[in-house]
Amino acid sequence: MKTHRVLLFVSFIFVLTLSSFIPVNQNKGSKKFVVVLDAGHGGHDPGNIGNGFKEKDIALKIVLEVGEQLEKNPNIEVVYTRKKDKFIDLFVRGQIANKANADLFVSVHCNSHHSQAHGTETFVLGTHRNQTNFEVAKKENSVIFLEDDYEKNYGGFDPNSPESVMSILLSQEEYLDQSIMLASLIQNKFTNILKRNNRGVKQAGFIVLHQTVMPSVLVETGFLTYKSEGSYLNSKRGQTQMSTAIADAVLEYKSSLDENVGDFELVKNTENIQEAASEDVVFKVQIAASSKSLDPKPYNFKGLNSISKLKEGSLYKYFYGVSSSYCQAQAFEAEARKKGYASSFIVAFKNGEKIALADALKSTSN
Repeated sequence: MKTHRVLLFVSFIFVLTLSSFIPVNQNKGSKKFVVVLDAGHGGHDPGNIGNGFKEKDIALKIVLEVGEQLEKNPNIEVVYTRKKDKFIDLFVRGQIANKANADLFVSVHCNSHHSQAHGTETFVLGTHRNQTNFEVAKKENSVIFLEDDYEKNYGGFDPNSPESVMSILLSQEEYLDQSIMLASLIQNKFTNILKRNNRGVKQAGFIVLHQTVMPSVLVETGFLTYKSEGSYLNSKRGQTQMSTAIADAVLEYKSSLDENVGDFELVKNTENIQEAASEDVVFKVQIAASSKSLDPKPYNFKGLNSISKLKEGSLYKYFYGVSSSYCQAQAFEAEARKKGYASSFIVAFKNGEKIALADALKSTSN
């Protein structure tokens, strides 16, 4: 019965997502890069109030300043899910992004914990790797209980159920690589420039990310429950610095898509992996992604042979090597890194179609 409910939910949410993907007229023919900025919580939902600081207010101030900085670029259009202290349903936030035909969705939040945890972390939609990630997602997803008709709008989704959370991960998989690119750039800015404690890029089942059909990230800017960090985020200085870091990361992401090949510092998610058993599963090493189409010749890829190219959406992705052995793929990856592709990572294909690496690595038979 539980499996049946999960399948019903997946079908419902897929239809909901497709029905909301309607480009607005003003974007037709527009060449602007559209960024949707989402300030978490709002209105009667304050978010967390660690040490008396209000997440909804801090997130909004950071988002408005990020938008102000991005709007200085004439090639970028900024859309906000909210610009004032107003409660917006999670599914509506996704609809706003989809109707804007957005290129990026960035949701900004502040964290909380009963311990002395502190630092920044940026999430992409994916399998929660541990109980901590699930708890963070559950806390943010529980906002749906404040919405009217939440059972109708989310098809029976239960934030407290790992099965429900797992079921929302399907639709964003094709955008995962790009989401990780942006998340990594944001974390790099926080860590290397602002010297914030780096809690990394992580995967978790946030329903607000599921609702979107574009690369999407959720930024936890710090812990309000850690007093010094809460004071920093509540200050004008802290908000300006965090806003600048996020805006600069978005600009770098856009610039990389427009001009560069393979310069992203990506995060691998290969915990507890095993070898692939099926002969129709092959592994390749992704070394670059770009809006430019390049001839897959060694002179374009630092002397590497056996380069293949795949177009996904507006991006061309470039891969080195191919093997049915994951061990061999690891050797390809090591070679690519020696050539200077420090951000390379392994991807899997089955019968010519890209699949999740975790799905490919199911046995130790290789």
